[in-house]
Amino acid sequence: MAILAEDSATISETASARITRHAGILSGQLRSLATTLFPPSASKSLRSFTSGEVARIAGVSDGYLRQLSLDGLGPTPATGTGGRRSYTLGQIHELREYLATARPREAMEFLPRRRPGDKLQIITVANFKGGSAKTTTALYLSQYLALAGFRVLAIDLDPQASLSAMFGYQPEFDIGANETLYGAIRYDEHRRPLREIVRPTYFDGIGLVPGNLELMEFEHTTPRAMVERRERGHDLFFRRVASAIDQVADEYDVVVIDCPPQLGYLTMGALNAATAMLVTIHPQMVDVASMSQFLLMTSDLMSVIEEAGGRLDHDFIRYVITRHDPNDVPEAQIVALLRTLFGSDVLQATVWKSTAIANAGLTKQSLYELERGAVGRGAYDRALESVDAVNAEIAQLLKKVWGR
Repeated sequence: MAILAEDSATISETASARITRHAGILSGQLRSLATTLFPPSASKSLRSFTSGEVARIAGVSDGYLRQLSLDGLGPTPATGTGGRRSYTLGQIHELREYLATARPREAMEFLPRRRPGDKLQIITVANFKGGSAKTTTALYLSQYLALAGFRVLAIDLDPQASLSAMFGYQPEFDIGANETLYGAIRYDEHRRPLREIVRPTYFDGIGLVPGNLELMEFEHTTPRAMVERRERGHDLFFRRVASAIDQVADEYDVVVIDCPPQLGYLTMGALNAATAMLVTIHPQMVDVASMSQFLLMTSDLMSVIEEAGGRLDHDFIRYVITRHDPNDVPEAQIVALLRTLFGSDVLQATVWKSTAIANAGLTKQSLYELERGAVGRGAYDRALESVDAVNAEIAQLLKKVWGR
């Protein structure tokens, strides 16, 4: 029997050597594709927004925006064919600043940033079941809040770094040593201030702490540090994430953490730092069963943290139903079950299963980044409506914490 070329070349190769070789082949191919599709000088950019979109985002009428433009007030939009006006995201932020000044009674609606005395909100998005849309939820929430006028820090705590990739950073090539959160929480003399690690993004209003496989080092070095008793007070392993975030707390309103898909030391640090927690759940029975195990393990972890002196005072915990087909009867039954069991802890809105969201993700984009017609207007509108409804609920929870 003939032996395939791949098999003949590797018949005496160990499993680890083969995986290493395959990783090298794939990495090289990805680098080649990245160079072809995105030249070294290229960077991800955000489209402009139509005046209609800006009116909806800012909460004013399109006619009001047109009159501002005619009067020379606020930012000056670009004018295209047919007199169509468009604004960059930076100009949307300028518009918010102008409106907050011009209409002081509505200032908090136009500029919802936290005021003196409002604590920084740190939201962890967690689950260890693949396919629950954890990273997608973190991405869309971060972008929604930025569009709404909040200053957002997105932290990619997942070594697979999908969130970083969505923001245009290829973890293998663009993120070097000591350039993830690990650099700010490590135990040796190479520890860095978090401010040096935060990167700008093309999405004005969002800073990013990127991730890559380096984050796994924290899982490896923490047991050694615990044995050697090198930790004291704020240096205890589960307090390190919070201590790092404290360094930049004054620069942001909301921190969104995309947690790794396992309950290790990084996740424990994120849970201790968090003021709120979102648990994503796909309404399928196998996912619900997995979430049951996740909640049991999370409960055990929280007990360990509290016994060690940590404080887990979450302002809210909510379950986010994702990839939901509202016409699927078994899914509807599971959603009803979750609402019966957890009541108002389940968000009222759900993120619908949508080809628009999936197709946008294929090009490492969100619906907020795509033109309305890029994935079909009907599908786009329905998907965006469901995403906005979920994120609006979360934004209201944040405002409620701040007493608004």
